[in-house]
Amino acid sequence: MSKPVPARYRTTNWSSYTASLRKRGSLLIWLDKEMTWLAPHDGSPGRPALFSDAAIQFCLTIKVLFKLPLRQTTGMVASLLKLAGLDWAVPDYTTLCRRQKTLAVQIPYRRADGPLNLLVDSTGIKFPGDGEWQARKHGVQSRRQWRKVHLAMDAATSDIRAVAFTPSSDGDSPILPELLNQIPEGEEIGTVSADGAYDTRRCHAAIIDRQATPIIPIGKNGRPRKEDCPAAITRNETLRATRHYGRALWKRWTGYHVRSRIEAKMRCLKAFGECIAARDPDRQTAEIQVRIALINRFNALGTAEIVRVA
Repeated sequence: MSKPVPARYRTTNWSSYTASLRKRGSLLIWLDKEMTWLAPHDGSPGRPALFSDAAIQFCLTIKVLFKLPLRQTTGMVASLLKLAGLDWAVPDYTTLCRRQKTLAVQIPYRRADGPLNLLVDSTGIKFPGDGEWQARKHGVQSRRQWRKVHLAMDAATSDIRAVAFTPSSDGDSPILPELLNQIPEGEEIGTVSADGAYDTRRCHAAIIDRQATPIIPIGKNGRPRKEDCPAAITRNETLRATRHYGRALWKRWTGYHVRSRIEAKMRCLKAFGECIAARDPDRQTAEIQVRIALINRFNALGTAEIVRVA
């Protein structure tokens, strides 16, 4: 029996995609001269903040983008401001470290026409563990130190619309309702595609509550549910279709294979580093959110348009 011919793909927008890749390397593209650099006085008690959240996020963006320590980040930001002809003050490294813990990172995203089709998955990412002295003194720990990043991506624009950062012991399915809650209530969700780990009552109920259609494969040993509720009815219909037509045809018919794009997006997340630099959970969350903001900004500059030719 001859081997099947592998599928062939072709990129149709090389010119614009190449231009967008060049823009990603521009130093000043991340600096908006119209941003509010100094924090406005809001009248709250205590010492007022000197720098705005936008200024802190810009500095942390440079830190993540070029994989710099905090002190080197302040030096590079000062150079960028000088190149842009701005006489703005630069936050010192202690200010960046302190504000990173409470920073509400603004993640830009684009909206496509029609309902939002979400692709959901998770991945693990490491963070700094024991130092060399401690490992030599007490031995290396048997388990790696890592945490989970849960993402929900827009299938049309490839922008990350929701993100959650949890301990490694947390499962995937309990986090799906939290991801859906990050989508504005007034925005229509069409479908939610996820792998078999999300085949739970909680996940189906959360998706149905948003009036969306779950595209979640049922396990080979899956059984129909006896509950008479919309979530159970939808899952039982998926189970019947899978048994009648087969899993391969069901996946092709529902477009389940599009979910592989969120798995590829995990590689983009780790392109900024296999390990996050922060040690505190709140600072780690901010660092992950800054990475997501960078990914969405890269997408807005331009992405490759790939079509299947054979």
